[in-house]
Amino acid sequence: MSNETLAKSENKKEAKGKRAEFQKARPAVEGKTTVIHVARTAKVVKGGKRFGFRALVVVGNGVGNVGVAIGKANQVQLAIAKAESHARKHMIKFPVVGDTIPHETIGKFGAASVWMKPAAPGTGVIAGSGVRLLFEAAGIKDVLAKSLGSTNPCNLVYATLEAFKQLKSKEAVNVLRGKATAETEAPKAEEVKSEPAKAE
Repeated sequence: MSNETLAKSENKKEAKGKRAEFQKARPAVEGKTTVIHVARTAKVVKGGKRFGFRALVVVGNGVGNVGVAIGKANQVQLAIAKAESHARKHMIKFPVVGDTIPHETIGKFGAASVWMKPAAPGTGVIAGSGVRLLFEAAGIKDVLAKSLGSTNPCNLVYATLEAFKQLKSKEAVNVLRGKATAETEAPKAEEVKSEPAKAE
């Protein structure tokens, strides 16, 4: 009988439904999770107020992969777990040149705008708190950034993410401009000129 009672008590402790999914062990995925902002929310109902939490989380692997998401729940840990799982599912990849970004760009989201520019080695990350955490998660060590609009932390981080989506590598730009074919054909022309010289 004692074994049965222990089994029943163990079953009662296990969570059910959506909450059980977030309480399970998190999958072993490469990357660092950073909580940028946690806010307390309130909903006015007939009996009073219902309080909840909103968490803004960034996930990055330090080599140009980064994801951002917002999670809402009645508990802080559940809100963070929701945001983390959503951020991992929607990670983006952008080109990195050394420890900085390839070129200057401006990202906009809502009323927030973030301007960023590549910096020389040793400059460091010169940016605000939320944007700085996003750069660190993505592996950017030298960059200049400035907020040009709203200071809302959620909009600022999403504006930075939009700026990351606009970044393009030198090879990708050459392909778009049609210069890749010209560069590949150039060595062939040199080889043709060098062949008769060797024959002489």
